[in-house]
Amino acid sequence: MENFHGTTIIAVCRDNKTVVAGDGQVTLGSAVVKHGARKVRRIYKNKIVVGFAGATADALTLSEKLEAKLEAFGGNLTRAAVELARDWRTDRMLRRLEAMMIAASDESIYLLSGTGDIIEPDSGVIAIGSGSVAAQAAGEALFRHTEKSAREIAEGAMEIASGLCVYTNSQFTIEEIG
Repeated sequence: MENFHGTTIIAVCRDNKTVVAGDGQVTLGSAVVKHGARKVRRIYKNKIVVGFAGATADALTLSEKLEAKLEAFGGNLTRAAVELARDWRTDRMLRRLEAMMIAASDESIYLLSGTGDIIEPDSGVIAIGSGSVAAQAAGEALFRHTEKSAREIAEGAMEIASGLCVYTNSQFTIEEIG
């Protein structure tokens, strides 16, 4: 069986608003098998938004693990992200998960990966997935050279990524907090 490919997730934080947007396309080999997948969702009392790229079951497992860490640390995203990354690197089962995640609150954005990376962007923009380079570049340009809102930047960046990446469609899920 061929591997599932692609997705694009972008997070933008500006003016005390954080937006996470993702496309809905799922492909199997060269065929699109789903157009409206939901790869962005709210967790932990609707205070945290996560977006994921990679194997769906793995991403959902990570989302559940992050929510458990948030519960354990009273909603502190930084602490929960660090603890999840530590577990992800050291736990034999978690180490095999093939996914990346963006986790965002109204104050911060983190990219989490299975290699133990916890990256907080220098600017208010970060992207993951197959269309991440296009989304990141478009998001950075809009962030730096316009006064657009976080939502407008995320939507614009996703539109550009969906026009360039064959694994990214234009059926977006967008969640805003803050």
